[in-house]
Order: sequence, then C-alpha cells, then structure tokens
Amino acid sequence: MRILVTGGAGFIGSNFIRHMLRTHPEHQIVNFDKLTYAGNLENLRDVEQHPNYRFLAGDIASRGDVERAFELGIDWVANFAAESHVDRSIEGPDVFLQTNVLGTQVLLDTARKRWLPSPIAPETILERGERRHLFLQISTDEVYGSLGPEGYFTETTLLSPNSPYSASKAAADLLVRSYHHTYGLPVLITRCSNNYGPYQFPEKLIPLMITNALEGKDLPVYGDGLNVRDWIHVEDHARALDLVLHKGQPGEVYNIGGNSERTNLEIVRFILRELGRPDSLIRFVRDRLGHDRRYAIDSSKIQRNLGWTPLRHLEDGLRATIAWYIENRPWWERIKSGEYRHYYQRMYGGK
Repeated sequence: MRILVTGGAGFIGSNFIRHMLRTHPEHQIVNFDKLTYAGNLENLRDVEQHPNYRFLAGDIASRGDVERAFELGIDWVANFAAESHVDRSIEGPDVFLQTNVLGTQVLLDTARKRWLPSPIAPETILERGERRHLFLQISTDEVYGSLGPEGYFTETTLLSPNSPYSASKAAADLLVRSYHHTYGLPVLITRCSNNYGPYQFPEKLIPLMITNALEGKDLPVYGDGLNVRDWIHVEDHARALDLVLHKGQPGEVYNIGGNSERTNLEIVRFILRELGRPDSLIRFVRDRLGHDRRYAIDSSKIQRNLGWTPLRHLEDGLRATIAWYIENRPWWERIKSGEYRHYYQRMYGGK
C-alpha cells in the first residue's frame, strides 16, 4: 500500500512513519507536511534515504496540493495534520478551523472522488471486507470534554469539546463520519490520550518541563497542577494505529489510552527528581481558560477486538524520554529560539 501520512514531520506522525518503515517493508510512505512551526524534517533525518519513504511539501487545506499528492496513487490516508496546542487555539482559533476542519474536508473530498467515482452503501464496504482504500483520522480524547473524578471516556461518550482546538477536532471527526455514512468512504477514527516521547515540540508539558529543568529555568504549572491526564508513549500509539489500519472495522471509532493517569504536578515532580533538580523550580501560573480537569480513556475495545495493549510503563517511558532530550539537546535548543521565545512570553510571562 502507498500511505499518505499528512503531518508526518510532526511529533506523532514522524514516530508513526518510523514505526511503519521498520515493521512493514511492503508499504510505501508519502510524508505530506506543510512544515509549520511544529513540523520538522530533522525528526526523520534517519529515514530520509529509505527507499520506501518520500517527502512532499503541501497544505491539506489546499485542493491543488492534495490533488498533487493523490496523483502518486494513494491507497490509504493517515491524517495526523492538525494544529494541536490548546493554548494557541485560545489565542487564535482561525488557523485551527482552517487546518483541522477545512483541511480534513479537502482530504475527504479528494479521497472520495479518487476512490469512489459513485457513492456506495457503507454496509457494502463491510460485506466486501475490502482494505484497498482507507482513511484514518487521528483524533484526540479532548473531543469528549472533561471528566469528573470517576469514570472513563468510551467510544460512545458524547462529544463535548471545551476548547477551540478540541471543537475543531470534534468537527473533523463528524465530517469523517458523515463521509462514511453518506458516500460509503471507508474511514476509521482513533482518539488517543496524551502522548509523550522523542521529538515532541517543547511547548507541550513533558518536553517543556524537561528542557526548562535542564536549562535551570522555572517550570510553569497551570493553576494548582492537579489536572489529570492519561499518558501514553508515542511508540505504543504508533503500534495501535498500525493495528487499526490493518485490522480495524471501517466506520468504527477506537479509543487508545495508556492506563497511566497522573496529575500534571506528579509528572513535573517526577521529572525534577530524575534530573536532580529542586521542587523550588516549580512556578504556579494563572490557569488556562476553560482548562479541562480530567481525561481518562477506556481502551478495552481496541484491546478486545484488535489485541493491542500498551507496553511502556509510564515511569520507564519518562526516564527514556528524559534521556532522549539530554542526548539531543541541539535539536530542542534550535527550536527554543526565535518565535518560540515570543510565544513562551505570551503564555507564561507575567502570570
């Protein structure tokens, strides 16, 4: 299969590409990325000469760019391309709607016209059991909103997004669903908990805290730091997406979680302990607008139906991630310059 991986130069996309090239020599990967601030081809420097890999610059919201990509003979799409940082969505929602909603619709429409010259009933796809064409939408648990102290998100939890980012992802999910039920497009949707691991842009919690601690800077923590997230190593996420592509039922949603709930403060203190830095580096800042209190994923469906389970224990995965950022300091030092400095000041300065 020739797989179009949109947003493949980003954190999760690049780790997915590396996983697929390593485990599926029968597939060809086309990395289609606009190379915004979070897209970095250095993330894939080790595979750029691989015979089954090629990079194509483009914007998923541009019909011309997407048509050019599909002219390569695309069989499957894995749509990672998204504006994904909640803080940036609060500051400026427009680009999130442009990329996450309109961009997904452009991809869907192009796939529909290329793969299905005439609509077919969704049940026909299931009867045929075909995997000739697939559209995988990589979404997020944030579309479900915020949980109380008990319970878990399941695939049937009502969508209740609370930020412009999560609202744009929920809208994209509904578009994907509509193209399946209206046109018979074979689609899959995954919703994953918080990822961590190598090559994550240092605006996100774990790499931000690691790199700030390594630089001896304050570690800014929103509110009381007791917001709870379920953490999963990016390699476990890549393995899950691999299984969904190869075994998932078209039209279905699969939740992917790490079974590792921690408060933000627990994560930050663990990083400080591992680096031998004092808790006095923690600086509590004004809470994020509309900050969801807790996310937690029930991933029993993908475990039961596809045989997936997370392999990386959180503490071991965090230690490996800390080691990666220590060993790859030039990578993140180049990123934490220029525009990033201005963004950091807007988010955390004076709070």
